[in-house]
Amino acid sequence: QTIGAKARMGDVLSGGAMEPEPMLVAGFGFTSRATVDSLRTALASTGYAEDVTLLAAPDDKAEQPQLLDLSRDLRVKIKAIYPTKLEAAQTRTQSTLSRTLRRTGSVAEAAALAAIGPDANLIVTRHISKDRQATCAIAKGSAT
Repeated sequence: QTIGAKARMGDVLSGGAMEPEPMLVAGFGFTSRATVDSLRTALASTGYAEDVTLLAAPDDKAEQPQLLDLSRDLRVKIKAIYPTKLEAAQTRTQSTLSRTLRRTGSVAEAAALAAIGPDANLIVTRHISKDRQATCAIAKGSAT
């Protein structure tokens, strides 16, 4: 919750209605061999490393040490995405491996999109880390 002058100004400008907060989500897919550096290089290659407001990953990866380390370093939260949400997301990338293992064309793209919801816009398709152990994609939208 925003407090102080900024909150009052927002109330005046919006007529008191709560405006959706803009989000920039970094979605990740990664192997068990990925390191925090794998995640960092994948994120850095998107060009949005300094701007993300949330990290997202499949629910079985959301508490992995490398993602927790990145979350702590960036000071952003992690959203765990359940398999049904990953499968429902319409990804631009269509990886055969991702489709076979996770029933989605790109885990990173699906996680980023699903974290925001229906108004999500994929602004960076998946980027692969230098060691090929992690992927990252960026989606933009509003939290409601």
